[in-house]
Amino acid sequence: GPVSDIMKYSITPLFYSVVKDSMNFCHLSTDTECIYYALNLMSYCIVKSTNYCLLFFLNVLMLYGYVFVVGGASNGPDDTPIIAVMVAVSSLLVIVFIVIVLYMLRFKKYKQAGSHSNSFRLQNGRADDTELQSMPLLARSPSTNRKYPPLPVDKLEEEINRRMADDNKLFREEFNALPVCPIQASCDAASKEENKEKNRYVNILPYDHSRVHLAPLEGVPDSDFINASYINGYQEKNKFIAAQGPKEETVNDFWRMIWEQNTATIVMVTNLKERKECKCAQYWPDQGCWTYGNIRVSVEDVMVLVDYTIRKFCIQQVGDMSNKKPQRLVTQFHFTSWPDFGVPFTPIGMLKFLKKVKTCNPQYAGPIVVHCSAGVGRTGTFIVIDAMLDMMATERKVDVFGFVTRIRAQRCQMVQTDMQYVFIYQALLEHYLYGDTELEVTSLETHLQKLYSKVGSTNCSGLEAEFRKLTSIKIQNDKMRTGNLPANMKRIVVIIPVKRGEENTDYVNASFIDGYRQKDSYIASQGPLQHTIEDFWRMIWEWKSCSVVMLTELEERGQEKCVQYWPSDGSLSCGDITIELKKEEENESYTVRDLLVTNIRENKSRLVRQFHFHGWPEVGIPADGKGMINLIAAVQKQQQQSGNHPITVHCSAGAGRTGTFCALSTVLERVKAEGILDVFQTVKSLRLQRPHMVQTLEQYEFCYKVVQEYIDAFSDYANFK
Repeated sequence: GPVSDIMKYSITPLFYSVVKDSMNFCHLSTDTECIYYALNLMSYCIVKSTNYCLLFFLNVLMLYGYVFVVGGASNGPDDTPIIAVMVAVSSLLVIVFIVIVLYMLRFKKYKQAGSHSNSFRLQNGRADDTELQSMPLLARSPSTNRKYPPLPVDKLEEEINRRMADDNKLFREEFNALPVCPIQASCDAASKEENKEKNRYVNILPYDHSRVHLAPLEGVPDSDFINASYINGYQEKNKFIAAQGPKEETVNDFWRMIWEQNTATIVMVTNLKERKECKCAQYWPDQGCWTYGNIRVSVEDVMVLVDYTIRKFCIQQVGDMSNKKPQRLVTQFHFTSWPDFGVPFTPIGMLKFLKKVKTCNPQYAGPIVVHCSAGVGRTGTFIVIDAMLDMMATERKVDVFGFVTRIRAQRCQMVQTDMQYVFIYQALLEHYLYGDTELEVTSLETHLQKLYSKVGSTNCSGLEAEFRKLTSIKIQNDKMRTGNLPANMKRIVVIIPVKRGEENTDYVNASFIDGYRQKDSYIASQGPLQHTIEDFWRMIWEWKSCSVVMLTELEERGQEKCVQYWPSDGSLSCGDITIELKKEEENESYTVRDLLVTNIRENKSRLVRQFHFHGWPEVGIPADGKGMINLIAAVQKQQQQSGNHPITVHCSAGAGRTGTFCALSTVLERVKAEGILDVFQTVKSLRLQRPHMVQTLEQYEFCYKVVQEYIDAFSDYANFK
């Protein structure tokens, strides 16, 4: 009835609870509050008499509920029996509610334990390697007696899909079933008062039975301790040493361990700082040499690539000049693409990184030292992927659960989150589905002959089969580097244009694309439309792009492909930006235009060079690769002179020809640096960053042809180096 009717009754709150961090029961204090909740909440009358009504409301999701007795205004017969029933029913409701709340709280804590790490989609959630100076130990115990036997590789994809179902429920169950510590192990050495400062995290300590023992220093008690543990590989005892990231106080000990263990390879899976927190002390000099304790370390070479950096050190023990020790070469592989949150977007970079480590580690060397910050999460992830790839090659099956269980008996919390656990499976599946597609340049010609041959009894060539693999990869929207992100943010990724007519829009259809040596080397963009010219130039200005590559004519086959976004002479005004043509020069297959771009509001000018390629026919692909090779060489030279900011590349849609240019530029740069190419994974990576990059089989084949042409005529393009 109306409010005036209900106001005639007394409303007695029998039960009300709110659950936040802990369970609290309280009563509504006034009739006003009672009336508010009775009127505004969806209540259910579950017991009713002439004078009384028992109202019940329960919100399980928000974890609160109410039970009201409404009545007392009428002069009816004695309702004591009814009230007794009401009290009994309300008591029952309270019990039911408590049970539901306890269940919800348990579920909530379980979700928090997953800490955003519950998705095979591998979003960059907060869950990560040990992040606090004292981090929560894995308080999990096997939640089920279910066995997780090794998986045959031909069942890997099917099993991963099955475990992904229902928000990765089965993956979480499997991870939570891992024993925290499969054996009774002591950490007496690490717990000594003298060694406490040597531990980065107070609860990530090496077990006594598997810890690395340093040679004691004379007169220094407990100088044999370092927070590091021996870890077995697939079939190799103590193949690895899992270590915490060195602290300032332990850098000397770290190098002492490298020397004493005869280590030739260091794998670093953290950045020095993440989220403004120190994760690892810099234990190497940027250049020249430095002495750490009695170990002199000199930098011989540094190679920076998009996902990792390779540093080569020459180390030598110093002190007794009469007994001078020989020098040794130590290579550090520093994986720099592990995000501050979660796990890498794709395992491609990690698999390349791991292969490089495997290839470069000498057979004679001691254990590979692997460290992140705590030396358990990312470190364990790297070690498990390495071991399972070896197992896959030998036995055609993988045993992730079993192997993680075994190495947790050597060091606590190895593979620390379910996101890392799922990432291992993703890396193994990636390798199984696509294999190792890297080629030495000397084997390209032979490989092309295989690609042009028919596959089995089918009528398609190896090249067609390879391209079909690319086009059959389904990428979920939330797996792609896409979204409506403003252009003035640090990263723009497939940015969607906003509606026409809106002023000062923050969006343009463009994508950052990684190159060979650095992230965001290119901005792949659609050709400007009449209403997006201003946005296009604003993007170029804001991201300091000094090179623009245009791969289409303004009109092809009678259709407009791109509007002219530069002046033929004089100047062109686009909002706050003015573009002035300073110089135009024709080359064999492209035109170079020097454009002075001025931001009136900032009162600053910048020279932008446009490379307009004319060698792409209206239908098909260029007849040869010479023009494209020359274009890439000219753009690279301009980049060296202008500061190496992102190269803006566009055709019409910003996918087919644009993707081909980006792929070739990346592949050829690697050919020059390493003598290795991987067209398949390069194009696959591009498609993860922007849809339909390298759009047709012809364009894909063109990539191979241009690389072969470049290799054949390498000496003619020395200026490309």
